[in-house]
Amino acid sequence: MALAAAGCSGKHATAQEQQLERADLVAAAHTLRGAEASVGSEVEAAKAAWPLVSDGVPAHPSASWRAAVALADRRAGAMRLPALFAERGAASLTGPASGLAGTFRSFGVLSARGWRLIDAAGGEVQHGDALVARFARENVALYVECVYDAHFGLAQLGKRVLKAYKTLGGSKAFGSSLTQAEVDGLAAFYSEASDRLHPRARVRLGS
Repeated sequence: MALAAAGCSGKHATAQEQQLERADLVAAAHTLRGAEASVGSEVEAAKAAWPLVSDGVPAHPSASWRAAVALADRRAGAMRLPALFAERGAASLTGPASGLAGTFRSFGVLSARGWRLIDAAGGEVQHGDALVARFARENVALYVECVYDAHFGLAQLGKRVLKAYKTLGGSKAFGSSLTQAEVDGLAAFYSEASDRLHPRARVRLGS
């Protein structure tokens, strides 16, 4: 009975632990708000370029194709990971804030890497010899999938913030440190409507 009671009590955060999780969620929410400008810039370029790459690299990339992909590459590369969401900063986060940091970090890495490699593949198809161009086109699906996955994760952040906010007590518990209006704003910005890429990638490895 004693063991069972101990196990049950371990499922619930103490008041002190909840307070720490709330403070970390506030910090994470403010960090997400501060990242909106750079994220929005990347999303804008990604949405413009995505329909051009979801089927892979064309046999003869046009100047407009190269320009759109190059812009997405630059915007993704220009994003800077907030210190709180870097591995060292995130190591101190508790509760839902820790997961938010990890997802945002993955978004930044996958987006920058994916667009950089898609851009490079386009250059190889356009200027490389036949063997190099074929290799680039056959393997670009990996990089396209990186970009899609990056934005899929980004699009989940808002509803995860909203869920955590409700779980940890909502506006009554957070007061002015994190208002319902601020959370609703994050839920709208980091959402499937705002950040998900359409259509789903159709290119396949080896195609």
